[in-house]
Amino acid sequence: MRKYSIAIDGPSGAGKSTLAKALAARLGFLYVDTGAIYRTVGLYVARTGGDCAVESDVLSRLPEIRITMTYGEDGLQHMILGGEDVTTDIRKNEVSRYASQVSPIPGVRAFLLEMQRSMAREHSVLMDGRDIGTVVLPDADLKIFLTASVEERARRRHKELLEKGQQIDFETVKQEIADRDHADTHRAVAPLKKAEDAVVVDTSALDLDQSLEALYTLVKERLDL
Repeated sequence: MRKYSIAIDGPSGAGKSTLAKALAARLGFLYVDTGAIYRTVGLYVARTGGDCAVESDVLSRLPEIRITMTYGEDGLQHMILGGEDVTTDIRKNEVSRYASQVSPIPGVRAFLLEMQRSMAREHSVLMDGRDIGTVVLPDADLKIFLTASVEERARRRHKELLEKGQQIDFETVKQEIADRDHADTHRAVAPLKKAEDAVVVDTSALDLDQSLEALYTLVKERLDL
């Protein structure tokens, strides 16, 4: 049976993870949240007293990191760090900063690249991140660049954090997203950019259901499923 790969890239807060999970479930594909893997690396470095902004601190800890991924009956990805399920912990706001600090480091990206590619060889996958279509899966069957305005992405992220009980003002969230965009698009290694053959999907004016339907329709049009 043929295995398919779909790459979804885009800026922070564009809804990649939420939509990718739902789309993968609808298609019966394995969902791989690559951002969660980088978050887990950042969490480990911080927990062990390292500074995620110091490359040597991060690289020195890579050999001792034990990261695995499991999938529950719901098909959702759980991140396991040294035997502990950290799926909830990596979604805290400070871990977003850790992820943005460790992700540009070439050694970290090389360390995790084979983990991601091996999953695509073994399963039909839907993988989301910032360099999936350009670096991780350059031969993906379909590449999507998912985006939305900074204002809309900040609104969604602010609402999500408040619902989780994290008190933070809207302007702070908006500035953090703008800063993350700049860091992701200007990093030296695998910067965020649209693959030449990617299809742009802007969800600024779409709600969750409308966005999912737009992606599902695109997949059905482009792939022989």
